[in-house]
Amino acid sequence: MTETPANPVRLRPEIVSLPAYKQGRAASSEAFKLSSNENPFPPHPAVLAAIRDLDINRYPDATALVVRERLAERHGVTPDEIIVGAGSVALLAQLISAAATVGDEVVFAWRSFEAYPGLVTVAGATSVRVPLTHDARHDLPAMAAAVTHRTRAVIVCTPNNPTGTVVTAAEFDDFMAAVPSDLLVILDEAYAEFIDDPAAVDGAQLVRRYPNLVILRTFSKAYGLAGLRVGYAIGPVAVLDAARSTAIPLSVTEAAQRAVLAAMQVEPELIARVRELAVRRDAVQEALREQGWPLPVSQGNFVWLPTGPATAAAGEAFAAAGIVARVFPPEGIRVSIGEAESVESLLAVAGEVVRTL
Repeated sequence: MTETPANPVRLRPEIVSLPAYKQGRAASSEAFKLSSNENPFPPHPAVLAAIRDLDINRYPDATALVVRERLAERHGVTPDEIIVGAGSVALLAQLISAAATVGDEVVFAWRSFEAYPGLVTVAGATSVRVPLTHDARHDLPAMAAAVTHRTRAVIVCTPNNPTGTVVTAAEFDDFMAAVPSDLLVILDEAYAEFIDDPAAVDGAQLVRRYPNLVILRTFSKAYGLAGLRVGYAIGPVAVLDAARSTAIPLSVTEAAQRAVLAAMQVEPELIARVRELAVRRDAVQEALREQGWPLPVSQGNFVWLPTGPATAAAGEAFAAAGIVARVFPPEGIRVSIGEAESVESLLAVAGEVVRTL
């Protein structure tokens, strides 16, 4: 019998060797899933009502025009300065593909969102990873220094996933002054709604100041629409038009568009949930520091535990105690802020783990 070859067709070797994106580990019914930064609150009734009766035999509006119009009103821009995609990560992929190809470079901090290197590789470009500072923050001067004639885009993630640290408005202004004005800068603000630090940068206030800046936001986290995959970007029309050209057509479903419009109608209630999670986050951080954890200050809906070489073992200890977290060996563990009922279990196992480090 003839064996089937491992690769029966010729493929790009860098893609064949590229690890697939790994979703947050699933949890049993007895455990708390704190691995994917999901909003633990159930869907709002208004959202459920909006998506109940759908003509799924029909295609959605490919441009998500009504959603863009609502967002444009909110941010004081035109609908053409908004693009809606299947999650902010899809828009990031579109922007990278529009800007970078073989021989080009994309600069970002590391560790940051684990999808960044893969998206750059798929575009054919090269990742330039700039280490975080000792306190797990973006080293923006080092990132600016890493820009060369080959750099086509820079990604700044704030709050940074997975460490939760923010870039301040002053730091970002200095960074924008230091990089070329024709370099695409992508400000990834997937967790912006959880920020309560007044010094943090707010990309929505900067879209008209910098013609090379694109802001990424999502409805997955604060608005609890992770399962519907919808995010948006704000930026210059010419840049967004290029990103539109790289999109998979009709990828933002009718359900997603209806859900966004409904969520925006009940936004005060959803933001109240966000504030509740932020209060819980701060209380968890305080308790963890009292246990001896050297935590960076998180402004996301998660905390970062710097477990170093003991990360894999620590992750198993958390899982055994019913806390499913996101493990990044050999650096640390990201734990989402989940249900109130999860806090006691989280702190109990964290207290045991920190004594072993």
